[in-house]
Amino acid sequence: MFGFTEEQVAEFGITVGLTLFIGYMLFIIWDLARRSKAGRLGTFVLFFVLAFGMIGFIAKAVLAWLLDL
Repeated sequence: MFGFTEEQVAEFGITVGLTLFIGYMLFIIWDLARRSKAGRLGTFVLFFVLAFGMIGFIAKAVLAWLLDL
């Protein structure tokens, strides 16, 4: 596709597409906290609990990059 290999397209999709998706999910969490008037502690809890899976995925990618896997 346009001179790119399947591996390059997949890598681009994972890095850019997933980054945009995670950003959108963080916006949704922020909007949920704002609309529910959660306050500072409630907003922190929402971000911590709902974004915990995203943090794990990002940490896995960073560790793989650091360890050159």
